[in-house]
Amino acid sequence: MDQKRMMDVFHFYQWRILCFTLLLYTVDGQIRYTIPEELKEGSVVGNIAKDLGFGLSDISDRRLRIASDTGKQYFHIDLGRGELTVHERIDRETLCSQTVPCLLPIEVIAENPLQLYRIEIEIQDINDNSPTFQSHERILNIPETVNPGAKFPLDKAEDPDVASNSLRSYSLSNNDNFKLNVKNQDGKKIPELVLDKYLDREKQAVHKLILTAVDGGNPVRSGTSEIIITVLDINDNSPQFEKPFYEGSIDENTAPGREVIRVKALDLDEGPNGEVEYFFGEQSADATRELFDINLETGVISVKGQLDYEKSNLHTFDILAKDKGSPRIEGHCSVKIKITDVNDNAPEIVITSLTTPIPENSPVGTVVALISAKDADSGENGKVKVEVASNSPFKLNHSLSNHYMLVTNAHIDREVHSQYDIQLNAIDLGSPPLSTKKTISISISDTNDNPPVFTQKSYVVYVKENCAPGSMLSSVSAQDPDVEKNAKISYSILGSTSQEFPVSSYVYINSDNGSIFSMHSFDYEKIKVFQFLVQAKDQGTPSLSSNATVHVFILDQNDNVPAVIYPSSAMGSMSHQRMPRSAKMGHLVTKVTAVDADSGHNAWISYRLAEATDSSLFAVNLYTGEVRTKRSVSEQDDASQRLLIEIKDNGEPVQSTTVTVDILIEDGLHEPISDFRQKATERDKKNSKLTFYLILALASVSMLSLLTFFILLIKCARGKRQPKLLFKTKL
Repeated sequence: MDQKRMMDVFHFYQWRILCFTLLLYTVDGQIRYTIPEELKEGSVVGNIAKDLGFGLSDISDRRLRIASDTGKQYFHIDLGRGELTVHERIDRETLCSQTVPCLLPIEVIAENPLQLYRIEIEIQDINDNSPTFQSHERILNIPETVNPGAKFPLDKAEDPDVASNSLRSYSLSNNDNFKLNVKNQDGKKIPELVLDKYLDREKQAVHKLILTAVDGGNPVRSGTSEIIITVLDINDNSPQFEKPFYEGSIDENTAPGREVIRVKALDLDEGPNGEVEYFFGEQSADATRELFDINLETGVISVKGQLDYEKSNLHTFDILAKDKGSPRIEGHCSVKIKITDVNDNAPEIVITSLTTPIPENSPVGTVVALISAKDADSGENGKVKVEVASNSPFKLNHSLSNHYMLVTNAHIDREVHSQYDIQLNAIDLGSPPLSTKKTISISISDTNDNPPVFTQKSYVVYVKENCAPGSMLSSVSAQDPDVEKNAKISYSILGSTSQEFPVSSYVYINSDNGSIFSMHSFDYEKIKVFQFLVQAKDQGTPSLSSNATVHVFILDQNDNVPAVIYPSSAMGSMSHQRMPRSAKMGHLVTKVTAVDADSGHNAWISYRLAEATDSSLFAVNLYTGEVRTKRSVSEQDDASQRLLIEIKDNGEPVQSTTVTVDILIEDGLHEPISDFRQKATERDKKNSKLTFYLILALASVSMLSLLTFFILLIKCARGKRQPKLLFKTKL
């Protein structure tokens, strides 16, 4: 029957409240919904997306969700419809007990960007609880000599519902001797049984009454307790307390054994009938008996257990004073002990949401974390201030009550700090204040903000000619302080700075390590120096690069044999010369001329007479190659002389060649050697042509300069005349 009534009440309130639009309003910038308790799972509380200004497409993008640090998820967000729905059974009495209004705060987090919204859900009471007595039976022993008007405390009923659904009244079953009195104490209704007429044990030794407690709900709920009264025949004075109500207070950190309050009762009887002992009332809670103790003889109430303001800040209970008569008669009083809060709880820092890593190019003001602080103490002891260490590029922005946003306060460079260990300090306003420290680690992710940098702005490479193709010439290197793909470098050749030839035909570079190799061997006689640009490029997005210049100098090798110019190859492999027999010592017979395509020491040429028909007759100048007689020619000397002249350079290894000169000694010959005459004639012709071309070029340049001079002279003359003409025109 009770279960059926409970369901009827539930459906009645659910119908009554859901017939109206759920109340939605804002308090201090917060959204508040009002719903009844015990709603079914899945019931809609409100369209939170619409109320927060989000479109349906924004819900998933912003990852709208409910944060909870208690482990309970009473509500859920339907990402498809944007509705806030009931996720678990909500019992107002469990959540708020007797607190009105019953507000259930929730925090809604949206990302991209990170934002926190505070929502309050007011849970309205429904009449789902009946008044109940701690005991269904109360036994009283009352002497028949007790005068009318005597009062006897009864167990009070408890109803966890609030407002109109709470306990409304008591009623007593019809009888001839007793009536009911209800007193108000701290807003609670306390029933008392009042003797209306004298009792007569001989007429009725036991009286059975029904005490009914009724709440104010609709439909009405009630509870009952049976009162059994045994009429006693002796000890006709009950103990009387000096005060019907005692009140005291004590700090929550008071050590056990400390006196809190003292109660005192007097009994007008004599002997054992007037001796009083003190006890806790029968309906005193077990928690009260664990925290407090009462001295049986003195009535001193002292601390027994560990008091905790945060668990319970008020304790109310009854004290009975019983005499030692037979039967024992009791008196009663009420005691209220307030627990005073002391600052015994350190603040707690709660990280609601944390984004890590964050990119190093995050703008100033980027939200990194949502942080809240709480303190189980109350008043000033429960007020908390959170600060962040000043040596980091982060700061705390206060958003809602005890809620903060950790945001960037300066530019972040991963290459300077790749991770920050941020220390949060929370301190309450108690005396003395208590504090808590918490460290959160935030990693910084890399962005491609650093180009590769070469170890040198330019590189100088010396390479010997005739090196083998594929030889490593040099290596370039660049560094990038970024990480991963942003620091992975590839090398390439951009081209020659002179653009005279495609540098790719000479060298190539390993793209991974920057090693430079030759494509083929170099010839110093064709190219002596060249330069090209090398680029180092990372693989970031967008990619960054830098350039360096490589100067390549070809070193000469002695790879060319001296070439004979005279006698020329057109004259054959052997030169034929004539000379008169009348030639004296030092007579110039001929001159051998050779050149070497190499350079430096490798091109220094020397001449040596290797073989001769008569070595005493001729000599060759070491540096000029002139062949002269060492003495006068005699009649005994052969008319035909052959000379083998060796020509060699100064390189390492030495390169050499030879030329053969046949000399015919003739009598009566006075003319110059024909070969010399022919060579001189050809040289004169060439010199004449060269002189002609030089004169022609000089004349052309002179004419061009003269023409330019005249043009400039004419322009200057015209410029001087123009102002005069203008002046005359004005006149």
